[in-house]
Amino acid sequence: MTTPRTAAALLALAALAYSAWTLEAVLPTGLPPAHTYVSELAARDQPYGALFRTTDLLAGVCVCVFVCTAGLPVFRGRPPGGPGAQAGRAGLLLFGAATAVDSRLPLSCTPTADPGCAARETAGLVPPAHSAHTVSSTVALCGILVAMVALTLTARRCAPRSPLARSGPGLVAFELAATAWTLAAIAVLETGRDGWGVGGVGIAQRLQVGVIAIWLGALAVSLLRVPLPRAPLLRVPHREADARP
Repeated sequence: MTTPRTAAALLALAALAYSAWTLEAVLPTGLPPAHTYVSELAARDQPYGALFRTTDLLAGVCVCVFVCTAGLPVFRGRPPGGPGAQAGRAGLLLFGAATAVDSRLPLSCTPTADPGCAARETAGLVPPAHSAHTVSSTVALCGILVAMVALTLTARRCAPRSPLARSGPGLVAFELAATAWTLAAIAVLETGRDGWGVGGVGIAQRLQVGVIAIWLGALAVSLLRVPLPRAPLLRVPHREADARP
């Protein structure tokens, strides 16, 4: 079982890797951020596709390792098998695993930026990975939404002074709003009328993944800042808890 510092480092690394899309600000990707999916940065025909696929894989693996080695994210007064802890653990594990799988199922081209790719996708002439990628991305999103809601509510009840308890509700609200905007933008995009209003799928999705990274960071900070003897976020051996100042 990892120490709280190691667990926090895993989550911090996952948050950092999951934010790798921000490198498009300095890398000549050739894709307009306002109108392209984040996943298109990792497409096989993109110059930096391997980089973004690797960072996605790293983010997913770090989250999975955190869940499997750090114990259940629980708070003082709640049993390890409590509903909030179990839902949060399952959601995080699902998110990590699906994100890792997602990185292994990249798009072959960029349908929002390449009309030829869009035409092939409409005609069903693209590899099956396109459909599989959609499924894995959806599963990852569902997993992190469950984790965000479950662990934020648990923090609010059991560790109200933790960073997660304080920032979690706002981040969950932003994530739900960003998800709704993303879904609406995708619907508009499919009609061929993307724009800066309800459209702008790139902006919506980048806000969505950005909030997820921030929430992972808030959870990481909570592991370090909440005194373990009072409100532990992790199951840790008693001797480790006593050793902390």
